[in-house]
Amino acid sequence: MESGFGIAWCAGEDAWISLTMIRPGELWNDGNGVPINAHGGGVLFHEGTYWWFGEHKIGGEEGNRAHVGVHVYASENLTDWRDEGIALAVDDAPGSEIPSGCILERPKVIFNARTGKFVMWFHLEPKGGGYGGARSGVAVADAVAGPYRFLHSLRPNAGVWPENVAEEWKRTLTEREEQELAALGLGGAPFPWYPREVVFRRDFEGGQMARDMTLFVDDDGCAYQVYASENNGTLHVSLLDETFTKPAGRYVRIFPGRFHEAPAVMKWGGRYWLFTSDCTGWAPNTARLSSAASMWGPWEEHGNPCLGSGAQIANSFESQPTFVLPVVGKRDAFVYMADRWRPGNAIDGRYVWLPVVFRHGLPVVEWRGAWEVEGEWDV
Repeated sequence: MESGFGIAWCAGEDAWISLTMIRPGELWNDGNGVPINAHGGGVLFHEGTYWWFGEHKIGGEEGNRAHVGVHVYASENLTDWRDEGIALAVDDAPGSEIPSGCILERPKVIFNARTGKFVMWFHLEPKGGGYGGARSGVAVADAVAGPYRFLHSLRPNAGVWPENVAEEWKRTLTEREEQELAALGLGGAPFPWYPREVVFRRDFEGGQMARDMTLFVDDDGCAYQVYASENNGTLHVSLLDETFTKPAGRYVRIFPGRFHEAPAVMKWGGRYWLFTSDCTGWAPNTARLSSAASMWGPWEEHGNPCLGSGAQIANSFESQPTFVLPVVGKRDAFVYMADRWRPGNAIDGRYVWLPVVFRHGLPVVEWRGAWEVEGEWDV
């Protein structure tokens, strides 16, 4: 089957010229001719190489749970990918928090220059518990490809109040409030009477829920975790400590009651830009773009960043964002990374990578059936 990274041959005066294209939504093979298996992923650029980390899926509905771990691939040009193996493997030892059958989603890896460690965060749900755990898993490695050693899981910011809420809301729930909240039966989908100033108070002592997530390292070396929290009703922006392995105890809530997930962050033009989706389970929906002058906000929404046909605009090219990758050595060059989920046969999920373009001061994503990394941006 043809790979999504295709080779087009053009006749010249003396030779053939190879043009390597990215074809969003098609099957992408690695250098061994095997389909790349790195879903919900992110990319780290380190010492001249791009490292793509993602969920290793298996076939069928069972592939929506972890049975192998986090796969990693390497490339110098974003089109030719080498299989570097399993960076973090599931562990069936007694007491393991990442056994086969747990839910391990959206792994992201960053490098800590202070410690020399590579740090991986991911959304973790304990085996057999559905999506009620809403935890973050953390692993570290001495080498970029691993092996990564699982450190711990947590709910972020236990015992810490968000910085941008009024003092009157910095109190735990009364017994009556707990009963009323439980009666609502909140899951993870938009809710018409979402209690915007209640859920984070419920989770104060045990830590805040953390489902879909990403990591972002700023120019000053500070690292942030951005995650869907409060039964998906609110996003949190949380500073990490100096080791990048724990929250630093400082965070803000953004867009309470708006139900965002699938966050992906980029920095351009002196602002921070956040791509997200609505919360409709595995089904694709209309993407959202937001921005702020600081990671701490205030954040404002700018609407749908997708350009294409009506259907493509409505369902974000039948995909959901996972990461925005800066292209090293290119000016204003970013790749929007998204997943086309196939929950009935998880291994058949496809990757939708598109160049970020700029229109009227906004970063947007325009559909292209095929495009060339080297030809897209000026050096």
